[in-house]
Amino acid sequence: MGGFFGTVAKRPCVTDLFYGTDYNSHLGTRRGGMATFDAENNRFARSIHNLESTYFRTKFEDDLEKFTGNSGIGIISDTDAQPIIINSHLGRFAIVTVAKIANIDELEQELLDQGMHFAELSSGQTNQTELVALLINQGRDFKEGIENVYRKVKGSCSMLILTDDGIIAARDRLGRTPIVIGRKDGAMAASSESSSFPNLDFETVRFLGPGEIVRLRADSIQLIKEPEKEMQVCSFLWVYYGFPTSSYEGRNVEDTRFRFGEEMGRADKEEIDCCCGIPDSGVGMALGYACGKGVPYKRAIAKYTPTWPRSFTPPRQELRNLVAKMKLIPNRDVLSGQRVLLCDDSIVRGTQLRDNTRVLYEYGAREVHIRIACPPLIYSCPFIGFSASKSDLELITRRIIKDLEGDPDKNLDKYATTGSPEYERMVDIIRQNFGLTSLKFNSLETLVEAIGLPKCQICTHCFDGSSRF
Repeated sequence: MGGFFGTVAKRPCVTDLFYGTDYNSHLGTRRGGMATFDAENNRFARSIHNLESTYFRTKFEDDLEKFTGNSGIGIISDTDAQPIIINSHLGRFAIVTVAKIANIDELEQELLDQGMHFAELSSGQTNQTELVALLINQGRDFKEGIENVYRKVKGSCSMLILTDDGIIAARDRLGRTPIVIGRKDGAMAASSESSSFPNLDFETVRFLGPGEIVRLRADSIQLIKEPEKEMQVCSFLWVYYGFPTSSYEGRNVEDTRFRFGEEMGRADKEEIDCCCGIPDSGVGMALGYACGKGVPYKRAIAKYTPTWPRSFTPPRQELRNLVAKMKLIPNRDVLSGQRVLLCDDSIVRGTQLRDNTRVLYEYGAREVHIRIACPPLIYSCPFIGFSASKSDLELITRRIIKDLEGDPDKNLDKYATTGSPEYERMVDIIRQNFGLTSLKFNSLETLVEAIGLPKCQICTHCFDGSSRF
């Protein structure tokens, strides 16, 4: 997915920029970048590093002396090398994006046919952040250019633009990915995550609306474009992506996950001895489940946090399998002879679930029950960079549907409907494949109710196939 942070202040900003960007590390795994503008010397500085084998802070600590000035932007990215620095008729600017452009080939050819060229490549492919910058440059000003992006891009695109006159923050046209604005004495900030703010002494001012564009200066927010009325914010922010202390649209992540579990616990008739959350995103749900069910919460599995952060997600499946095994350590004394129930955010391929279940039985669990925060993932995501589901057939649900129907695209609406015969059969096959005593998913209705926004404002495409480009 990716996350960004930008700040403009009356004093040097590099410390806030460094730590603010780092606080988005759970959203991306591939590359990190920062850019600053030094008004006194009229210069931009930029640095980009690969993060696939280490952490943002480790890579950038030695670079900090090169960054001067009172304004800057940073990015943790799952896609392109960013920021991009551009010199155009709009002036010089640096740009970062959190984006997934489904029609990038079409837009690339359109720009090439107009005589434009691409200087930056990401793994041999067009850098989508540079493509966004070229689309912006087609406008007479930044507002018109960003609206051109909104008009042409299918998928999603939120961005920060660093200019010699502050930072322009523009949220995706349908608000699929968030931007939150923070303020402190003598400084303003924009971030993908509100959890970037507390330790840097920023107070959350507000969340940008879908399609809204603002310019931040050290002591002001200038509205450039009013927000749109229609919104499709990604529901998976609350299920998986979001850091527990973050909020989106005023709805806190940890509180929402607690409600996911609490509702399931109240309704669940299964007899169990204890409940445990699979770190990290399953913990909030498990605490809620334990409360709703009235059973003890125990750490039957703990993550080895010193060297296995959540953000470490290798690009190759075999390495992901190894990481899934090595970062979680079971507690034999807690598991032995117990009917244990585990809460997790989702099931994508099922690799981690299979490994976790086997280990729990090996360490003495008498029964293993699984509860999942969201409905089954039936569709891959065309709107944001959900790296775990690049195609439908990577989803365990679609492989089962293919086995049952002979066609992975047949009767999807029935398999996506909680309680239908097709749904129940699919879930039971998953349960049997992993040797679980029981398996249940939250319903779409419970998911929406726990988030607390109207269904029409939440993107639930992964679960029910509802799409809106």
